[in-house]
Amino acid sequence: MFQSFDSPTRPQDGPPRLARLRAQMAQQGLAGFVVPRADAHQGEYVAPHDDRLAWLTGFTGSAGFACVLMDQAGVFIDGRYRVQVKAQVDLAHFTPVPWPETSLAEWLTQTLPQGGAVGIDPMLHVPEQLDALRAALEGTQITLREVENQIDRIWADQPAPPTGAITPYPEALAGESHAEKRARIAATLRAAGHRAAVLTLPDSIAWLLNIRGADIPRNPVPHAFAVLHDDARVTLFADPAKIGADLRTHLGAEVTLRPDAAFGPGLRSLVGPVRVDPASAPLWVLRQLEEAGIDIARAEDPCILPKARKSPAELDGTRAAHLRDGAAMVEFLAWLDAEAPGGTLTEIDVVQRLEGFRAATGALRDISFDTIAGAGPNGAIVHYRVSQDTNRTVRPGEVLLVDSGGQYLDGTTDITRTIAVGPPPDAARPAFTRVLKGMIAISRARFPKGLAGRDLDALARYPLWLAGQDYDHGTGHGVGTYLCVHEGPQRISRASTVALEPGMILSNEPGYYREGAFGIRIENLIVVQPAPDLAGADARDMLAFETLTWVPIDRRLIVPDLLDEGERDWLNRYHAEVAARIAPLVTPPARAWLAAATAAL
Repeated sequence: MFQSFDSPTRPQDGPPRLARLRAQMAQQGLAGFVVPRADAHQGEYVAPHDDRLAWLTGFTGSAGFACVLMDQAGVFIDGRYRVQVKAQVDLAHFTPVPWPETSLAEWLTQTLPQGGAVGIDPMLHVPEQLDALRAALEGTQITLREVENQIDRIWADQPAPPTGAITPYPEALAGESHAEKRARIAATLRAAGHRAAVLTLPDSIAWLLNIRGADIPRNPVPHAFAVLHDDARVTLFADPAKIGADLRTHLGAEVTLRPDAAFGPGLRSLVGPVRVDPASAPLWVLRQLEEAGIDIARAEDPCILPKARKSPAELDGTRAAHLRDGAAMVEFLAWLDAEAPGGTLTEIDVVQRLEGFRAATGALRDISFDTIAGAGPNGAIVHYRVSQDTNRTVRPGEVLLVDSGGQYLDGTTDITRTIAVGPPPDAARPAFTRVLKGMIAISRARFPKGLAGRDLDALARYPLWLAGQDYDHGTGHGVGTYLCVHEGPQRISRASTVALEPGMILSNEPGYYREGAFGIRIENLIVVQPAPDLAGADARDMLAFETLTWVPIDRRLIVPDLLDEGERDWLNRYHAEVAARIAPLVTPPARAWLAAATAAL
């Protein structure tokens, strides 16, 4: 359950592996090869078997890719990882490339002017992505060649694919039987004239069939593929080792179980039109259907939006999970305030103790991602993961950023708090307050139906923009219910065009990072709800956010004069609610700490 603190990669391993890859590419007549972070299911988190990018380069971030040429190797990373990548790769052999500012096509055009064949594994790339890349390379001498994965050919001790058991998920927590879900989604296929839909996203399959898995660290989803037919039958393709008698009973006669090796033949036997999501299904799926002459309908995974709109039962479970998790967080913060000023705690101590408080609830299934505990300058690494090599003492006079969460059977949590350890740096308090103002702005937002996350993102950034500051990540991501802590399609970001709808759970986490000094992030989870009615005949239907997270925000880092009256009132009401909800759930020492931490500002 708990995370390891061993360094998962070493920069010095990269160069000899890079040399072996180039020798393999030469044998295949390739001028380049693309190594994505993704697996065949396009998951953000991958099993050790699929962690090819980290194995080759040393970079362990959850997004990015590498493109290896005979004389250059670019590691493409976004703004979250530009500090981290410099510490994890051998910079003499791998070159960090700012992405998406620099696209792969632009980089290839500049670094491979003579042209050549660039290899891609069709099982690890999606059609939408490759269509755009081919279009951008048109007119150059660079071509894409679909090949067997070149990393797998040289990775002698590659771990075996995962075989975690697939288990039923309680209908009482899902709020709907899988038969009802299958019938509902099959109706959308019939309405669109589709005979079947190929499902490749593990959380879509888990949601549809009310199942969970154990193939990916921190995310209770199975590695499997499925086909939903227009009569509501499902064929589930999975390793037989994952399937027990209880699962067979749960799925019933309308779900056919077939081994994963039968997926290709199963695709080629379908009758079209077959719905395939070009943004998430492997190109390999399209190739199987094309070779069999089957009509393909390119359309979104039909489970994506229904899964994002949480049922009343899922929301009730999530609220219960957040109260339980909030109590564990308060116990942790009370302990931290007592111990950290002594100057003896390390980041690993912090992570272990926090995970211990969550485990003490008796309901924790796993943490929802590796806990981030960044002290001082480590807090400026957005997705920092402490290891034995990077472990730092939590020193008085610094701020500590802790981003963590739990997987409970009834819900998934994700919370960030930035904590003062003694008097904080002078620059930290005003920056913290601006981040808080942005978080409050999202929390208080009321907006018309039909708006997307991109329409709200600027609310969180505006206080920082006024000071010439910003952050290089989205303001919020979707969150599942005992599924993936990062769930699509809902987001609060400049790139999000998906309309926000009631029942969608999101994070609300603006931040500010000063490299070499400190990092600040404040995160609550929120859920979209209909806004209370306003007086007036011309009032439009509006949406708002319900807060799910109930944990104090560090008052010591706030500059009160930077808050306006509405912001101050929101914070005081929030803290009063935290005290009312959490105080009955914690020990007397934590209750006393909580009373002080939630006092009115």
